[in-house]
Amino acid sequence: MIQTILSLLTTIFAVEGSIASGLAYLGAGLAVLTGFGSGIGEGMAAAKAVEAVGRQPEASGKITVTMIIGCAIAETTGLYGLIIAFMLLSK
Repeated sequence: MIQTILSLLTTIFAVEGSIASGLAYLGAGLAVLTGFGSGIGEGMAAAKAVEAVGRQPEASGKITVTMIIGCAIAETTGLYGLIIAFMLLSK
């Protein structure tokens, strides 16, 4: 009985490295999915900016600047996800 438990424990601990690297790859894949959220957010921001310029053409300068700042902030989310993915894959 004890021999069986010890052999199971050694098997589990021997596989731990593979499980850890597998989880790192899974985490990297999930981190890359943040690009979808930032892409959708940027698209929605651009669509609303076009609508706003269509309604108030005289405010197009302010709207464009605000949209560009918002898209830059949304893009950083995707870049952070990509950086995290590279960090997980490099371990």
